[in-house]
Amino acid sequence: MGSEAQNYDVIIVGGAVIGSSIAWHLSGRDDFKGRVLVIEKDPNYEFCSTALSAASIRQQFSTPINIEMSGYGIDFLRNLKRDLDPDVDISLHEKGYLVLATDDGRDILRHNHATQTEFGGDIVWMEPDELAAKYPWMTTSDLAAGCWGRTGEGWFDAYCLMQSFRKQARRRGADYIDGEVVEVLRDGQQVTGVVLKDGRRFGCGQLVNAAGTGCSKLAGMAGLEIPVEPRKRCIFVFDCRDAADINASCPMLIDPSGLYVRPEGEFFITGIAPPKERDPECWDFDVDHSLFDDIIWPGLYARCERFEAIKVINAWAGHYAYNLLDQNAILGRHTDVANFIFANGFSGHGLQQSPAVGRGIAELITTGGYETLDLSVFGYQR
Repeated sequence: MGSEAQNYDVIIVGGAVIGSSIAWHLSGRDDFKGRVLVIEKDPNYEFCSTALSAASIRQQFSTPINIEMSGYGIDFLRNLKRDLDPDVDISLHEKGYLVLATDDGRDILRHNHATQTEFGGDIVWMEPDELAAKYPWMTTSDLAAGCWGRTGEGWFDAYCLMQSFRKQARRRGADYIDGEVVEVLRDGQQVTGVVLKDGRRFGCGQLVNAAGTGCSKLAGMAGLEIPVEPRKRCIFVFDCRDAADINASCPMLIDPSGLYVRPEGEFFITGIAPPKERDPECWDFDVDHSLFDDIIWPGLYARCERFEAIKVINAWAGHYAYNLLDQNAILGRHTDVANFIFANGFSGHGLQQSPAVGRGIAELITTGGYETLDLSVFGYQR
């Protein structure tokens, strides 16, 4: 192709679950007749946040719009074979989240529960005696309450969902190429195209930043700034002998300490956000095994004594695209460079919000605004 530019109506930088959801939703709209190009620098998706996540969805947020986004997300996942791909099987386990609280967190949990149920969440409030009866293997003496997602929450195969979005977006006419963007071209207050590391150039009418942890670098190439940086999150898979009853009844358990644990086949997966002093901007994928030894294992034992005798059998590290402002997404057009569109900073929520974000950004591109859920609260201007 050399240095001669090909032109597209929309270029999406980043072809993981967010970028591919946008491409699929956009290419399927009757009112969009343009050409879409998706550029992905990691063609095997070896290091993308989607493939390295704990792959879950919840309704238990504190803000209405996040609850509504996940409401659409779970409906989308339940109807994947009808709406996305008749051959897809993401192994959706709708076993719920169980968010636990001690005395100092009970009022916050109660307030959040009221908001969640008001906006359609099927969330059950549980007192300590109810928790002890339903989960006899769990230590409840320090707990004041819990909230369990009876439906609408659980975990699934993230890689499968991402690949289905990608496959079906291509079938709808979106072009995908492997390459790394090294320059964003601007003419005044408009982005006009991108240049790849190998010298290829592509013109565009609109540019979507779906570059995951690389989103701040991409924005910087356009002379823009967003407060997003990569934060490492380690996931550990462990075995616990004679724990079939725990495995059968355990939801995605969120401990008051922030630790989580859930079944993964016959095993369990677990993780926790590191303490602030151990959680800097990070680009490596090295597993911090001391996190398990120092914090996770003691926390698991405190919540379930039978987790004293466990064995780690696998571990990996991935990254959150962490929004330093408020740990929520940045969505929509830049205030000055209006054809530069953000879909960034999900801080661990991107996978579950990808259906709603894909639909919303497609609406924004084609109509100039949001038609279904109003995602403007996540706008750059905040």
